[in-house]
Amino acid sequence: MADLFTSQYSMLWALVLGIALFFPVRQLIWSLSVRRAQRKETVDEARSLALKRRATVTAVLLCFVFSFIYTTTIMQGR
Repeated sequence: MADLFTSQYSMLWALVLGIALFFPVRQLIWSLSVRRAQRKETVDEARSLALKRRATVTAVLLCFVFSFIYTTTIMQGR
């Protein structure tokens, strides 16, 4: 079991952490962008879906870059 926590598996842990962070971060980004859009104008279903797609792309980039940097930093000490 201790073998899983070596730097050899850092990409696996980055992927696991990225997936775990993706869903709550996407929901947070989407809800903040919808609220901001609602203050400026009324938001229909098409606009909400477009904002969700943008939130998905942003969350993917943010979560996987963060998880890669985090696991690389943590695994260097081992």
